[in-house]
Amino acid sequence: MLSLGSAFAQLPSSARLFEQNCMACHNTLDRAHDSLALRQRSADAVISAIASGAPHEQARALTDEQKRALGEYLGGYNMVDPQVASAKQMPNVCSSNPAISSLSAIPAWNGWGADTMNSRSQSASAAKLPAGQVSRLKLKWAFGFPGATSLYGQPTVVAGRVFMGVNTGYVYSVDAATGCAYWSFQAQAGVRNAVSVGPVKGPGPAKFAAYFGDVRANVYAVDAATGNQLWKTRVDDHGLASVTGAPTLYEGRLYIPVASREEPAGISPIYSCCTFRGSVVALDANTGKQVWKTYIISETPKPTRKNSVGTQLYGPAGGGVWNSPTIDARHRALYIGTGNSYTEPAAERTDAIVAMNLDTGKILWVVQDTPNDAWLAGCPPQNTPENCPKPLGPDYDFGAPPILRTLRNGHRLLVAGQKSGMVLAHDPDQKGAVVWKTQLPQELQLGEITFGGAADEQNAYFGLKSGGVAAVQLATGEKAWFTPLEGRRGGGGAGETAAVSAIPGAVFSGGWDGKLRAFATDSGKLLWEFNMLQEFKTVNGVAAKGGGMGAPGPTIAGGMVYVGSGYVFGANGTPGNVLLAFSAE
Repeated sequence: MLSLGSAFAQLPSSARLFEQNCMACHNTLDRAHDSLALRQRSADAVISAIASGAPHEQARALTDEQKRALGEYLGGYNMVDPQVASAKQMPNVCSSNPAISSLSAIPAWNGWGADTMNSRSQSASAAKLPAGQVSRLKLKWAFGFPGATSLYGQPTVVAGRVFMGVNTGYVYSVDAATGCAYWSFQAQAGVRNAVSVGPVKGPGPAKFAAYFGDVRANVYAVDAATGNQLWKTRVDDHGLASVTGAPTLYEGRLYIPVASREEPAGISPIYSCCTFRGSVVALDANTGKQVWKTYIISETPKPTRKNSVGTQLYGPAGGGVWNSPTIDARHRALYIGTGNSYTEPAAERTDAIVAMNLDTGKILWVVQDTPNDAWLAGCPPQNTPENCPKPLGPDYDFGAPPILRTLRNGHRLLVAGQKSGMVLAHDPDQKGAVVWKTQLPQELQLGEITFGGAADEQNAYFGLKSGGVAAVQLATGEKAWFTPLEGRRGGGGAGETAAVSAIPGAVFSGGWDGKLRAFATDSGKLLWEFNMLQEFKTVNGVAAKGGGMGAPGPTIAGGMVYVGSGYVFGANGTPGNVLLAFSAE
């Protein structure tokens, strides 16, 4: 058993500030102030509260930098001056803002996967970038995001515009050809998913809406042309609930994956671990009203035991849904990959591929690919804090959505990359039966495939944390090729954990080392490479630099490649705050 001080030491630095300076009063166990409720306050409100009155005497001794870090930790976003961050204040505001009349007239990459099957494979007609021209890609323009440090949103390209959210809580719309700024919108917390754009009906003038979620589990619809808010809906009341996967828009409904930030918070000895359950929520895209909600773990968490400092613990919990739902029109179903359990014993729908009915949310089938995986962030193999599950699982859940593909013989597959590095093909027409599974790295280990791959008609492509990009034949599961990469690999922030993206003849991958690369789909040969670890002159005059990539991937449409450069996770990664746009010369 660890001492209280030793347990605190294993928390991230911002979390330690909160535990050591705030939880004595804001403890869910025996105080009126609920620590989870604090996470619904803005960063400014947290800092103001520290400065007021006797109750915060201990926290007031913190430095200004520590107070800011505490506010941003609880608020879920980087603080930034609106006078600096607002698109209206930028020198490159677009001279006009024409109405959006169609979403299909101009090539698009809409949402996370470019299509509702989450293939992340762009057609030749939409990409307009022949593989033979990839080696001629040059930077066309760069757009800087004020105050941002980690770009965990992914560029969406629709109607000649690029939409992207950042960790300041701002979402921007810029011109896809020039980078001039149309509008910005400030959400209540950081936005770490791709924006989905689609038609909307309502009393106002908006014809198309941009949909996205924030890390406080708020979901928004804003006018895609102006950025004016149409509606906002909170999809989960848990104080640590979060929307990290992109909402999937289909036939007038928005399907929302719900995950949480409870996984790293749970090891604190004075936190009542754990009470969050992952879910999928269906909203009416026109109004934001809930149509249905289905929990991954059906049982409500109940008290289990108390730890040595008297904190009441709960269970079952976990099963976060980190990825964008995949749509199957044939079966009127959606498919998701689920996260690990936070408590033992692990629930049967965790670390699983799950099918739900689109109309009702009823669970149609579940295939659990890794049983008994109960895990919390910060739990070491030895001397684990008391709140850690026992036995501790490997954390081999699904961070990325399954890809739905039809083979030439008509058979269909759901191809899912697991964080272990295992790729599994499930049969959606046989209740998820496993067709094949292929281990891509030499050894299964945590984080090998995190944010997922792409799949065309022949292969699925995945980046690996241990360094490299691989292709797997869809028909057989056999490795088609593997291209190892030099540079940072192994350990925390390393390798190719960002999502990869494909066009006919080329697959693009961004790495923690700050390199953006393209490989030939038939051989894995390196076609092109660009070093993003540099300062860039931006079209909006914001000081900006590129960094590593660890989560979202490149998007390709209309002859251009767009990528957000800069990603930080814990102590790993290289910060960055720039959107880069490339075209072939």
